[in-house]
Amino acid sequence: MINKRLLVKNLLAHNDENSFYDKKRFIAIGHKEGKAKFLKHVCALANSNPKNHSFIVIGVEDGDNALVGVDFFDDSKIQNLVNAYLENPPLISYENIPFPHLPEGKVIGLVTIKSNGRVCSLKKNIWKYYGGSVFFREGSISMPKAYDIELKDINSEVVATIEQHARNNIELTLDGVIDFINNRHKDLESNYKVFKEQFVVCWAGLAKKVKSKTYLSRVDIELINEQVKLFYSTLDEVIVDYNEDSFTITEYVRLGLGKSQKYYPLEEVKIIFEDKGTYQIQGQMIFDPPKYDTKTLHHIFNTNNALLMKLEKGLVLRAAEKTDLAQLPATYLICFFNGFEEAKDQMEKARTFLKRTDQKIYNSLKETLRILRKVKYN
Repeated sequence: MINKRLLVKNLLAHNDENSFYDKKRFIAIGHKEGKAKFLKHVCALANSNPKNHSFIVIGVEDGDNALVGVDFFDDSKIQNLVNAYLENPPLISYENIPFPHLPEGKVIGLVTIKSNGRVCSLKKNIWKYYGGSVFFREGSISMPKAYDIELKDINSEVVATIEQHARNNIELTLDGVIDFINNRHKDLESNYKVFKEQFVVCWAGLAKKVKSKTYLSRVDIELINEQVKLFYSTLDEVIVDYNEDSFTITEYVRLGLGKSQKYYPLEEVKIIFEDKGTYQIQGQMIFDPPKYDTKTLHHIFNTNNALLMKLEKGLVLRAAEKTDLAQLPATYLICFFNGFEEAKDQMEKARTFLKRTDQKIYNSLKETLRILRKVKYN
């Protein structure tokens, strides 16, 4: 099993950006330009590495390789994005790698790309890139190529060496479990479970019983062997279930208008551990959003828009308006799921104002946009 934290360190320590490895300060696949650039790099790395893995490390300063981190990126549907835009798409995964010195909630993103052995190209136009374009890596740059297109295996040996140096051991696993329980989450109820005598899953959270169900909030779940965060959120609530072969995370979203709030299941993620020392992650979207009266939602939508306008102009909010502002991310989300498509644009617009106005509401907005992204890619 590969320890992904060691893998990131080895990539940064021994290699500048090259034909099998790229690094980014951040990616912005919620916007057309950011999505297009990300797909270009995935395409180029897949074509330049037809028989081995290639990687993108996210949350790293370009100049000095300083690890600054990015927000936890819970996007199990990123393969769907790649499949939608790339011909002969590679297998792709995005993993969140914790590092001790990063602030709470910040991780290093690791994108792993595995070519299917055929030439990868864009299916359709996106931003300034045309459908049919083929990209390759030339040094540290992803470049288009229109002739002499041939897949060459030149990196397999060096990538295999890097991955071998990142293999796990018992000491690293034990250190990871002790650090998770005793240091990082000493104020929370923490648990661990060993699967197939090889894999260790740790989880922590605040337990809350609602009727017959126990929900966890402030949740952190990690696969310790590989130093990968499986789930992290200070706001959402989950139910954890497991048996000898699998570990299941069911994520819930608390939605409603006013005092009428209810838990709605959003997604179920199951990690299945196998006897041969491997595991697979299966995700299923199970969200059925609540429906409300259109007239009521028109009123709420217009109220939210008026609040944003006041924030944009720098006006002081009244006490009642501050209460409405705290509910703005959730109510915009309800509006979106009830046919108000422009609610998403308004949430994106609210980012700048809320970030400098109220950090707690800003964090709630980020979580809300994460939910939208998950539903969209599904």
